[in-house]
Amino acid sequence: MRRKLAAGNWKMNGTGAALGELQALSQLHPSPRIDILLCPPATLLHRAGQALESAGISVGGQDCHAQASGAHTGDISAEMLKDAGAEYVILGHSERRQDHGESDDAVRAKARAAMDNGLTAIICVGESLEQREAANTLDIIGGQLSGSIPDQSTGENLVVAYEPIWAIGTGKVPTLDQIGDVHDFIRARLERRFGEGVGRSVRLLYGGSVKPSNAAEIFGVSNVDGALVGGASLKAADFSGIITALESA
Repeated sequence: MRRKLAAGNWKMNGTGAALGELQALSQLHPSPRIDILLCPPATLLHRAGQALESAGISVGGQDCHAQASGAHTGDISAEMLKDAGAEYVILGHSERRQDHGESDDAVRAKARAAMDNGLTAIICVGESLEQREAANTLDIIGGQLSGSIPDQSTGENLVVAYEPIWAIGTGKVPTLDQIGDVHDFIRARLERRFGEGVGRSVRLLYGGSVKPSNAAEIFGVSNVDGALVGGASLKAADFSGIITALESA
């Protein structure tokens, strides 16, 4: 049985003052029945880990470099994330792919580094609105899966997040059938590549304008094991509603 996961991506938001939201979240969910993850900016990662150490809530990074060390000003290695208390790292988010020109090969190299250092890689895939309207969604997703996921992947070190680019932060949400079609496709691809055992053990998250008001119906869709949440994870009260919906799914 795959354990459900609610993951929050704070993106480039939050200073030390925001750490109070972590305490509030831990008080709202003192004994969570699912896995909860928060990925704050790197400046808060260590402090967030300390604040949540006894709360049963994990912390993760938002990116890592493929190399272990070296002349890479401004970058963070997987080992550094692990040392700061991270258990997960988000990789291949559409904002990284678009803003930084990250290719599938680059994401794959980063994922390999993360896994080698004991981190669980959350690899993001998703199509643009133009690709969706051209009926190319599954071709795009299939290519991203093949190119971004390392061969060493297992249900313990890999999570796949489907985030249609056109739904991120826009308030637009695919239909439940559209979400289900993509998640079922991802599951089938993973089973074909890694075998049924591993393929069925990898958790699949949906991301893109998830909020308390629509979370329950999304979590009822086939092969949706949780969510990768952006803006709604910044406030404990909002994220709590999504967590509660997932615990009841």
